[in-house]
Parts: sequence; structure tokens; C-alpha cells
Amino acid sequence: MIQIKSYLKIKIENVMKQYILSIITATLVLSSCKEFLEEEQISNVSYEFYDNEQGIEALILASYAPLRIWTRDQQGLNLSNLGTDIYTTTRVAAGNEFHLYTSDINSANFNFQYLWDNFYKGINSANIAINRIPKVEGVRTLLTEEGKNRRRAEAHFLRAYYYFRLVQTFGRIPLLLEENLTVKTDLPRAEVPQIYDAIIADLQFAAGNLPATQPEYARVTRAAAQQLLAKVYLTRASAVKEQRGQKPTDLDSAAYYAEQVINFKGDLLPNYHDARNPLNEKNKEVLFAIQFTKNVLANGDGNWAHLMYISQYDNISGGGMDRDLANGRAFVRLTPNTYFWGLWDRKNDSRLYKAYKTVWICNTTDVSKIQKWTVASAPDPSLVGKPKFAKGDTAIVFTFNTGISDADIAKRKYVFFPRNKWTDRFFPHYQYFLDPTRAGVNNTDGFLDFPLLWLSEAYLIAAEAYGRKGAYDKAVQYINVVRRRAAYKEGEVKPFHFLMADGGKPEEVTKSTETAMEINQDAINSPDKIRDFILEERARELGGDYERWYDLVRTETFFDRVKRYNAAAAANVKEFHKLRPIPQTHIDRLTKPSNEQNEGY
Repeated sequence: MIQIKSYLKIKIENVMKQYILSIITATLVLSSCKEFLEEEQISNVSYEFYDNEQGIEALILASYAPLRIWTRDQQGLNLSNLGTDIYTTTRVAAGNEFHLYTSDINSANFNFQYLWDNFYKGINSANIAINRIPKVEGVRTLLTEEGKNRRRAEAHFLRAYYYFRLVQTFGRIPLLLEENLTVKTDLPRAEVPQIYDAIIADLQFAAGNLPATQPEYARVTRAAAQQLLAKVYLTRASAVKEQRGQKPTDLDSAAYYAEQVINFKGDLLPNYHDARNPLNEKNKEVLFAIQFTKNVLANGDGNWAHLMYISQYDNISGGGMDRDLANGRAFVRLTPNTYFWGLWDRKNDSRLYKAYKTVWICNTTDVSKIQKWTVASAPDPSLVGKPKFAKGDTAIVFTFNTGISDADIAKRKYVFFPRNKWTDRFFPHYQYFLDPTRAGVNNTDGFLDFPLLWLSEAYLIAAEAYGRKGAYDKAVQYINVVRRRAAYKEGEVKPFHFLMADGGKPEEVTKSTETAMEINQDAINSPDKIRDFILEERARELGGDYERWYDLVRTETFFDRVKRYNAAAAANVKEFHKLRPIPQTHIDRLTKPSNEQNEGY
């Protein structure tokens, strides 16, 4: 297996020994190389290294590395989930108030520069590889035209991915498709349709030349390229007011490539938990993921996603919880909002209670941390002053019950949080990024992979494409595949919330909810209905992923939905916030910097 490290660090596992030295050498070359957007002269670097197979192999690996910024610290989180319609928070550091649309969103903000600089580094690495591979005298992987095209296809995919995120984030950007080894200060921004044309061309080449499977898990495959191509076509086709170069055939293309993925990969796993379980990270539904490793070189460069969604369970008074690996370390950067919690059919949709942790089991032996019975709450006078529970017992419970009095709450044998008692610190938290493989309870670096493309999303892409075409019957079929999988299966025991908070009946505790989860055409039989239903279903199926802001921008619903559903952001959010500011560091390098900034910044 190849595990891809940071831009300056590449860890190689199970690669032929004759490549190891060359890859380490490439790492050193890349670490000293100043890319074209950094406006510093390149010195003491020989690009002849990339004129042979060993150099190209190292360069391709390095081209994956900028993906890792997506989960490093909270840059990806800030750019994708903060300030959307389904998340809120009041617990972020100064300079990261993306959720409030304050002056923190400006051209000097490091988050934008970090994304821009790193993704353009990845683009230039891909450009070098694409340009030089045809000229290389290969001895193994590049020995044949087919082998060369496979490696070029990886570079085309990565270049497309970087440009897709950049154009979604910034709109008009420089479009560079040739390798560049010199300082450039004249970088005009290309029009958005031109950028989408380049992205699609890259992905068509990738889809046509990548193998169905790769000998190294980390490398991109044909299904991943087809999935991203379907997503790009759907994004272009979703534009109504904007100009993305949309064509009448885009929806057909989105459906076609999504179905190619579906036909190849087959059915979804029967249980949503099996697909999302972090200890089952290499399963059939993960089409492409950012790779991480426990190797010591990863120190300071791990996956931070595990920190961002976690409730402060270890700070709940009387909650009986010590911080541990299983429950995570809480940074509390995202809190699902009222609108999000209202999207769920809690009786029938198993994803809610599988994805969001609502119960904690006491893990401490320190009785001072455990809530005590009082005269008013104790069921027996002999219990007054004694702990309500002990290690191994239920300690904390969050439910959707409302209207429960403080006196009734105090009588529970655990710390009880009905819906009206949840706060921005204490709430059911998303648990599919939790990483029990970390080095210690306070360690910020996680080592689990971060999936970017999911098989279930292929079904939602196909459904939306068909729905936007007016083929509602076909759209319903694909939506119901996702929703039936999300249902409880016959014999599956539902959580206690089913009876306690969600209105279920005892005789239904082990009954299938597949039929109840299915929809009919009435739910999606107009352009607005299909758009809104898919947005809601994506929140349920993919809500923990770093996608939401891009979903809203793609569907041209960003301003309306943030204004309507995100109370914290409503006062400040403006239409122009659908694009981020071009980094000032880039503008300052240009010879002619006028008219290079986006509207509103």
C-alpha cells in the first residue's frame, strides 16, 4: 500500500525497493522548490529529475499531497461547513468566524491563501507530469503507452479536482494547463465556462484511462473519475442564473457517469453504519479518500476531522466522563442547528442515531465527577448524597423529548438532556470521524482516511439529474435505494429513543421501516421540489462530509437557505458571499492587479 504524506513528506509502503531512494530525493527536491505563485526565484533545483520514470513516480505521489490540507487544522471545515444552513457554532477562534459572515471573510484571511497556494502547487505538479510522461523512457510502470496513460490519468484527475474546488470557491481564476518553472506575474483570470471545459476534459481522459482497480489502494480509480465527472456535469447543469458554460446534454452526462459507477460498484452495503464505520474505512462505498498513516513522519500532519464535531462530554457537570480515545477530544467547531435536527424521520431513518452519539457510558472511577442523588430527586432517602451511577453504567443521555420539568430531569438515573436543554457545547455529536487509533487522548493528529467520494452519492447524483430532466420515476428509484438502505431492517433493534422520544410502539421495535422510508413522485415532481429534496437528503446522507457550502453554491440556494435557516449568520450574509475573496497575497504578486478581486471584497 502507498500512504500519501504531506507535500514535503512522502511515506512509501510496499513499493519496489529501487524506487525508494528516488522518491525520497523527489521529496527533498519538492521541499526546496518554489512554485510559480510564490514569486521567488527557483534555485539549485534540477527539473531533469522528472525526465525519468523514478522522478515521475515521485511527482505523481506528491501531486496527491495537497488534498491533505482539507483536513489539516480546520481549513476545509471553514470553507465547507461553517456558515451553511445546517450548522452553527459560537466556539471558534478569532479570524475563523466564517459562520457569522463578518469581516473575518477577507482577502487576507489565511484560509483562502492556504487553499489557493496548495492547490495551485498540486496543479503545477500535475502539469509537469502530464507534459513529461509521454517523453519518458519507461522501464516498468511507464514502459507502455497504456502504462503512461494510466499515470497521466492520475495527474489529470488531480488537476481536475483542484480546479473544481478552486472554481467553486473563487469563481474566475487563472487557468494554467502547462508546466511552469519560472516566476509569472501576469496571470489573468479565465472565465468560469472555460475552467469547467478544462475540468471536464481532464476527467474524461482520466475516466477513459484509469484502471478499475489499482494495486495501491491510495491511487485514484476509474470509478472515482466517473463519480467526479458526474458531479462536475451536475454542477454545471445546476446553474440557472449563473454562467458556468452549461450545455443541454449536461444532465444526461451526469446521469450517465453516475450510472457507470453504480453499475460497476453494485449495491450499497446493507447497513449505513458498515459504510461509515471508521474502523471499516476501506470498504466498497469509499470511491476515493485522502490517505493518512501512523508513521512518525506524520507528526503535525494528521487528520483533524475527529476534533470538529464533538460535544464536550468530559465537561458535563456530574456526567461521569473522563476524556478518552473512544469518545474523542472536543474542539466543538460545528453544532447541528434546529433546521438540521428537523430534517429527520426519527422513527424510521436509522442514520440519525447511528451517526450521532446520544448516550455515554460512565468511564471514571472518580465519584466526585458523578452526579449525586438529592433529597428532592432520590427515589429512596437512603440514596441521598450517593452517586447515581458507577463506571460502566449509563452516564449521559440526549433525547428529542421536550417539555420535561427540571424536577423530572433530576429524577433520572443519569444526566439527562432533553431537546430544550441542548447547548452549543452539549449536544449529540457526529461520531463517524472519531479516531480511536490516535496516539493519545489529547493528540490532535488522527490517522484514519478522509473519504472524498462515496458510492451513495452516485445514486443521489443520478436521482437529481433525472429529476431535473423531469424523469421523476427514475429519480424516485435512485432516491429510494439510498432511503431503503437508511431504514431499519427486519429484526434490527431500534434504539430506546424509538419508544422514549419518537412515538414508536413496542410491537414495532424490531420491524423493518424500509417501506416507510420510500418516497413517491409527489415529493419531487417539480424543479424546486427535486432540488430541495436532494439538498435535504444530502444533509442526511452526507451531512458530516465537507460538502455543504458547495452544495448550496451549486444549487444557487446559498443566500436564501443561510438567511432562512442559520439565525447566527442571517444578519450579515450577503449574496456576494457565495464566492470567497481572491487571496491578497496572489493579487500583490501581479504586475497588473486591478479588477482581480471578487465583488464585495
